[in-house]
Amino acid sequence: MLSTVLSAGVRGVDGFAIEVEADIAPGMPNMAVVGLADTEIKEAKERVVSAVRNSGLEFPLKRITVNLSPADIKKSGTGLDLAIAVAILAASEQIKAPAVNNLKNYLFIGELGLDGSLRPCAGVLPMLSILDKLEVTTALPPAAVIPPANAGEAALAKVLAIAPKNLRELVDFLNGDIKLTLVPARDFTEGNEEYFYDFSEVKSQPVAKRALEIAAAGGHNILMIGLPGTGKSMLAKRFPSILPPLTHDEALEITKIYSVSNLLGREKFLSARPFRDPHHTISDIALIGGGANPKPGEVSLAHNGILFLDEFAEFGRNVLEVLREPMETGVVSIARARERVSYPARFTLIAAMNPCPCGNHGHPHKQCTCTPVMINRYRSKISGPLLDRIDLTVNLNPVEFKDWEKKAEGETSKQIRERVIKARAAQAARFKNSPTRANAFMSTKEIKDFCPLPPGGGEVLEAAMRKLGLSARSLDKILKTARTIADLEGAENISKTHIMEVLQYRPLDRKGVADV
Repeated sequence: MLSTVLSAGVRGVDGFAIEVEADIAPGMPNMAVVGLADTEIKEAKERVVSAVRNSGLEFPLKRITVNLSPADIKKSGTGLDLAIAVAILAASEQIKAPAVNNLKNYLFIGELGLDGSLRPCAGVLPMLSILDKLEVTTALPPAAVIPPANAGEAALAKVLAIAPKNLRELVDFLNGDIKLTLVPARDFTEGNEEYFYDFSEVKSQPVAKRALEIAAAGGHNILMIGLPGTGKSMLAKRFPSILPPLTHDEALEITKIYSVSNLLGREKFLSARPFRDPHHTISDIALIGGGANPKPGEVSLAHNGILFLDEFAEFGRNVLEVLREPMETGVVSIARARERVSYPARFTLIAAMNPCPCGNHGHPHKQCTCTPVMINRYRSKISGPLLDRIDLTVNLNPVEFKDWEKKAEGETSKQIRERVIKARAAQAARFKNSPTRANAFMSTKEIKDFCPLPPGGGEVLEAAMRKLGLSARSLDKILKTARTIADLEGAENISKTHIMEVLQYRPLDRKGVADV
């Protein structure tokens, strides 16, 4: 007998439907899984056999063929275990005839334990997105069958779902012997994050604080250069506390990425902006994503959040160069022989580095032990095209004792955040009919529409371009950043003063990284 049930897989961060067909025919007992299945799925037959038998059900001792359609798309993961088991039980008539007719109303997702229990699997949230596309055969609405540990993802997706504990409970439900309650929906609440670190704890560094406020308000990338102990890491760790809260759509995007990566915690929902700080020994694949079975990298895990690269010049040059495309487009595209996947990667880069390998170049009291060749080699790891994609650069000076011993605290993160939220609200109104979410991501047309040059602004930019050798991309970034400064001040248009301030945050254009 032949039966068909529905399941799902993941390509990138999007789900796609998979039809699981099971055919039982006379012959030597054997089970074959076809349809471009990965090793994890081929191993499913051993889990399915034990799960069925240990659930008090009968596994057919016949020739069983399981086909995963569409057969030309590679499938991976353990989420197809449940669908394979249900298809075999339906084909062997252990699921009653009326229930078999309703099977296409359900999306079966889950890994099976040898005892028949339903265990969590990765990528459930994006898989559930296909539920509203199912062509149901009865008046019943489509519903998902998922493991209890993944119930939180169904609640956030606000879809109809049931979460049986094991295979036997599911079969009894399908046969009408028991009832199961639906997974309750859950509302998303914005802006309730509390941060352990606060900007008021940072002594001195007013220029760096101002630059970080601008970066937070417009989503701009920033590079901090300074001697060891000047507060670069301290400032970066406090940066999330001044960012605006996530919207529901942004949080859902991030949660999908973490679901695919199997990194969701018990909450099953990320309500705070991610902060990723990989070590400088990271590989380019780990940073950008990919592998034999492509997975999101650190740049995608930082989507809608912060990617902090401390010791920026210590990263391998090939590692840093792969950042150029996602910094420009906000997307990572990974091509393989059989497939091409894309992951979102719209992050704010915060980079920090010392002025030289020993860290003492320019120190007022310590002598630098590096030769000019060593310093140039150290700084040349950061290429010109990469620097061109960084909006703001600040130099941090050593903190004086008189500043360190001050008891009075500066502005709190809450005070700064209020200004950032107002600036982001202005941008949200400006880009309400556009996919753009912040000034840093404006298109060329949007720059032309929303960043008109003020009186005298053209002369300033022309002089800067001639003297500093600015590229067209640099000019665009200057205008984007000036637009953010205007938003922080509540100004309708960019002024010449805003442009002049931005030029103060681009010292590398004046000197080059080797001279800073």
